[in-house]
Amino acid sequence: MDRGEYCDAHGLGIRTYMRQSASGNPLLRRSDRVQFWVSVLLMVLLAVGLPAASLNAGSAVYTSQMHTAQVQAAQRHRLTAHLIGDPVNSGTGRYLGRVRWTGADGTEHTAVAHVARRATRGADVTIWVNRRGDVVEAPLHPAVARTTGWIAGTVTAGAVTLLVLSLRAGVARVMDRRRQARWGAEWDLLEPRWSRRLP
Repeated sequence: MDRGEYCDAHGLGIRTYMRQSASGNPLLRRSDRVQFWVSVLLMVLLAVGLPAASLNAGSAVYTSQMHTAQVQAAQRHRLTAHLIGDPVNSGTGRYLGRVRWTGADGTEHTAVAHVARRATRGADVTIWVNRRGDVVEAPLHPAVARTTGWIAGTVTAGAVTLLVLSLRAGVARVMDRRRQARWGAEWDLLEPRWSRRLP
């Protein structure tokens, strides 16, 4: 077998299989043929389906995240508020502080918002508010949408690869069990004949 020749789970190369199959090799059983062609089919499916599945999943997640980012950017706006209390650790590594700001209509608002760790009382801080004037998180950044899309595509590629290889290994196990059962049945028939010939 050539060094670069593709081999299936039992080391039977494509060219070797074709030569043996064409010559009517009696050592090639039906289960060998089934396993070989299922393995080839799964590898072709992997080669074609892996890029398509990962690109589609990544693109769908990216599109969804970008839509969310655009909606949030349209519904939220940034403004400057004054920190009127000392920041407190929220327990998640982020700090919360009471802030005050004046709305566009001149109404004064106070709320609790995430602030920088080193912010001090009386400092100006940046906050995001929605159309009702409630403090909200900053809109989703497009870079986060791109990263999430890449992660989704990569995870999908891994899942598809694992699924195809698991199917291939499962077919090999089923065929091995069938071959062993058949060998056992054939041995039960042949062993008494051989035993009688022994002195």
